[in-house]
Amino acid sequence: MRNAAIRADILCLITALIWGFAFVAQRIGMDHMGPMGFNGIRFALGALVLAPLALRSMRYPPPAPFLAGGNPGFPWLGGLLAGSVLFAGAALQQVGLKYTTAGKAGFITGLYVVLVPLLGYFIGQRPARGDVVGAVAAAVGLYFLSVTEQFTLAPGDGLELVGAFFWAGHVLVIGWLSPRTRALPLAMAQYVVCAALSLACALALEELSWEGVRGAAWAILYGGLLSVGLAYTLQVVAQRDANPTHAAILLSFETVFAAIGGALVLDESLGPRGLFGCALMFAGMLASQLWPRSKAAA
Repeated sequence: MRNAAIRADILCLITALIWGFAFVAQRIGMDHMGPMGFNGIRFALGALVLAPLALRSMRYPPPAPFLAGGNPGFPWLGGLLAGSVLFAGAALQQVGLKYTTAGKAGFITGLYVVLVPLLGYFIGQRPARGDVVGAVAAAVGLYFLSVTEQFTLAPGDGLELVGAFFWAGHVLVIGWLSPRTRALPLAMAQYVVCAALSLACALALEELSWEGVRGAAWAILYGGLLSVGLAYTLQVVAQRDANPTHAAILLSFETVFAAIGGALVLDESLGPRGLFGCALMFAGMLASQLWPRSKAAA
């Protein structure tokens, strides 16, 4: 059991590393093509990578009865809902990356860790004290990271902040859907929906070209094969044996790796004010996960 737990923690950390550096790939990809086209292709690739595992999982019964005792269309109905929310979060994140750094985008997106329990309050889930403390620390950190001395929020940071609410909503949607159907078909379905919506927007609003796709090829491959396809699979494997708190904390290191990747690859710098804001935000994320929870809050 000890070895399994250690392996699970390592896999969670690798997943966070892949997701963190994905912000760098996403930013580089937009040097060659529009955000909707980039998202559409990378999520389509992710769906293709996941398809063999998803189809294989269909051989086994779902974890619980769903929709009139087992409607096989439920993964697609759930995928339509989850994929629509995923599309909104991914679109805002990708467009926001045009106007902010990979490091800042990673930390602001990471606020979903704090927002999930707070949004859960509106569906009857009482937040724990640590969630409230974490939200306050994260809000103060966001001020130092993104708000200028003239009290203005940079457009890219604002888009990432709105996107964080959609990422939090996506977690809640998946949390409701996952006990009711098979996980991998649901994941593949949501990727297909997100890809279709993104490509539809790209065809309507952007100029797609093979030259642009070739220029962004490695970023698309990283974002589709590694970030969407491989990292999700690693997360599923890891969380079979991982302590839930360990998994949440290690996966939140995605924000740290995004900042490191931005500094190493894109030569980004947050400055002392931004670093202080990042530290507060990260402390808030940890507080939300580590603070002891009462039975009432749980």
